[in-house]
Amino acid sequence: MNIQTIGVIGAGTMGNGIAQACAVSGLSVVMVDIDDAAVQRGLATVSGSLDRLVKKDKLTPEAKAAAMARIQGSTDYAALQPAQLVIEAATENEGLKRKILAQLDALLPAETLVATNTSSISITKLAAATQRPDRFIGMHFFNPVPMMALVEVIRGLQTSDATHDAVFAMAQQLGKTPITVKNAPGFVVNRILIPMINEAFFVLQEGLASAEDIDAGMKLGTNQPIGPLALADMIGLDVCLAVMNVYVEEYADSKYRPCPLLKEMVAAGWLGRKTGRGVYRY
Repeated sequence: MNIQTIGVIGAGTMGNGIAQACAVSGLSVVMVDIDDAAVQRGLATVSGSLDRLVKKDKLTPEAKAAAMARIQGSTDYAALQPAQLVIEAATENEGLKRKILAQLDALLPAETLVATNTSSISITKLAAATQRPDRFIGMHFFNPVPMMALVEVIRGLQTSDATHDAVFAMAQQLGKTPITVKNAPGFVVNRILIPMINEAFFVLQEGLASAEDIDAGMKLGTNQPIGPLALADMIGLDVCLAVMNVYVEEYADSKYRPCPLLKEMVAAGWLGRKTGRGVYRY
């Protein structure tokens, strides 16, 4: 399949990042969200991100203008119909994703591929909620999407070879390095990463070290570019908690128990960078 137009559902952090990566690579993009304000915020974020690349001489002003021209914002799912591949990048909530997938089934041509950017929900389970399980796949990008080289391409039980191969090639077209992953909660990276972040919250809760020292220890002792608590603030504490809750439910193993401090901070609305307060203040 020759993928030239990408649909993206969700204009938030992941959605607008995916839209930017696709547009810079020469693909046409339709980015859809529930209201125009969200769409405009997404477009403004992409524009600002590209402006920073222009200032660093990593992108010409002409290339920025061309990329922005390739992104069409909309609140109407019908605008997704020309896309060969639609990537769902909505909030990490299974009920919401199922609702979106049902809407797509009613609107999209039968041959259209559908991918989900979920970081933890079963691809097989989501595929079963569609009328195109063979043309459904996981395509897990990492934040910030324009900078991160990895894409996990996750096959559900029903995913066809043709769907996998088309999406794998499209990820390479974006300049990403895709890895093929079997369906399992958390896939590969988050299966390892999020429990590590959760353990850092336990260390903080127990008063073993300050947040700054925990992050410094992991950066200097394991050569990580960012500490686990600062990374949690970047990902969103609510997202980290949601993923841990999926692990507890799916694996039924107490080692995935979310840290009470993480739960408490999410309850307080301290979600990280996006709210101006998480482990750190912004």
